[in-house]
Amino acid sequence: METKDVVIRPFDAATDLERLSDIWFDSSLRAHPFIGEPRLVEQRRLIAEEYLPKAEAWVACLDGEPIGFISLLGRVIGGIFIAPDQQGRGVGRRLIAHALDRKGDLSLEVYTENERAVRFYRALGFEELSRRDVDDFGFPFPNATLRLKG
Repeated sequence: METKDVVIRPFDAATDLERLSDIWFDSSLRAHPFIGEPRLVEQRRLIAEEYLPKAEAWVACLDGEPIGFISLLGRVIGGIFIAPDQQGRGVGRRLIAHALDRKGDLSLEVYTENERAVRFYRALGFEELSRRDVDDFGFPFPNATLRLKG
């Protein structure tokens, strides 16, 4: 696959929700094993029912099939998730570039234990603004806030 073969289109809840929920879950199991599967199962419902429907989301598709997505809350990246079998092929970079073109400056929070993601964001030019010791759910998983100037 070449990234030029990837099409980025707006999220459509009627057709995308189940597949994007699967991508989120599979990617999260791989990237966030420290959270644990039971907690990720709980969070999956929130992703499908609360977060994705309220966010501006963009879907990366290959041959018409979703392989990743980015969700935006204003200029904040709420999440970017790529199907595990598609990671490392430039899809995440394409989604970040798409969001940057639309929004200019971007920020996000990343689990500091997710070293692969931290390296990815730094390679794109994101800079660390701050850290905190708990995640959005109050669990003791440190987060870093990063920003990329457009």
